[in-house]
Amino acid sequence: METQNLLSKKQIKENYEAYREYFTEIMQNVVEILQQNVKLSAQPTYKSRVKSFDSYYKKVLRLKPDKVQDENTLIYLTDMMGIRMICAFLEDINFGLEQIKGLFEIKEVEVKGAEKKFSEFGYESIHVLIKIPENCKPALEGKYKNLKAISDEIVCEIQIRTILQDAWAEVEHELIYKTEFNPFDIPLRRKLASINASLTLADITFQEIRDYQNKLQKALDERRRSFYSIADNLLNEENQENNTEDISRVTPFVQGTIDDLILRAIQAHNEGRLQEAVDIYSRIIEAVPDSDKNVIAVIRKHRGMAYFAMNNLEEALEDFQKSIEADPKAYRSYYYEGIVYSIQKNYKEAIDCYSKSLEINQFQAHANFRRALAYYELQEYEKSMNDLNVAIKLGLKPEECASLQEKLVKQFGMNM
Repeated sequence: METQNLLSKKQIKENYEAYREYFTEIMQNVVEILQQNVKLSAQPTYKSRVKSFDSYYKKVLRLKPDKVQDENTLIYLTDMMGIRMICAFLEDINFGLEQIKGLFEIKEVEVKGAEKKFSEFGYESIHVLIKIPENCKPALEGKYKNLKAISDEIVCEIQIRTILQDAWAEVEHELIYKTEFNPFDIPLRRKLASINASLTLADITFQEIRDYQNKLQKALDERRRSFYSIADNLLNEENQENNTEDISRVTPFVQGTIDDLILRAIQAHNEGRLQEAVDIYSRIIEAVPDSDKNVIAVIRKHRGMAYFAMNNLEEALEDFQKSIEADPKAYRSYYYEGIVYSIQKNYKEAIDCYSKSLEINQFQAHANFRRALAYYELQEYEKSMNDLNVAIKLGLKPEECASLQEKLVKQFGMNM
């Protein structure tokens, strides 16, 4: 490139600064689209940056751009804009990538760090190069009236990383790229490799725990559905057989641990092997120290649900009460206690339990609904109607409340 065609550093910087705010606004628009449309189990956080001038200038010098026709034209680089989407778990990376593919035109996808040996520096992350859609580009008028269109192919790089991958990238940048330090020394290289391996293992472990929690939650949800079904049948004086839907066999988290026993108990519970479930819950209660109140509260609650399914109402009631003793904020245990009292036709005690549950968590449609049923049995029709209306506002299905609505409308009609 001829000397007379070279731009001065001052001119390059002026051109760069002229477009900096423009690029920042583009990234803000892209991030807004990501925030509104990418849905993961734990919502990601976002970082964005326009390439710093020093990094930009060094790359311009390395690339030796062709003759510039207009000295006011920006020398555009494809990595001018960068966004990091920081996820909680490894599984979120691929989920996030698939959703990004549905939002933007993808120019390139690259897995960084996958080619590195275990002893080398670096940590994997996915880099996605997207084409900036027209609706993300600010109009070249108003405050940007002095700018010129750069290219129809303006792109932005989105890096998808876990929290730990992002932490490594930040520290690695400070240790290696922003200094002249070069880890030629074998002990130093081993230390960095050890940190890399530890972070990788931590990410894998977090994902394993997340998988365990998801499996456990699936089992718990099935258990609650079965419990409510039994409660409805008993309250309606129907002697229907409890046919619960089997769930897939859950792989134990760690064989022989409390976590493993909990999964086995809930699995047996869901499959109708109730005495086996009670026996396992009892083993857990015996093994857990009295000081571990949270675990005791949870296990007592679930053993109470098993007793309830066996129609052992007194044992169920005792377990729900012990659960509340261990954790006074256990609103579901209050709710289950109220259901037992309702079945026993102790409606005042049931209302007291439902009320305590709602004091802790007011957003419970079914707690309001069951309290409405109890108020109806005590002929407190106005309170019953108020609770039913709240339950409907909180999302109670119309078919669930139709019968009580009809009864209340009839009662109000008779009293007019």
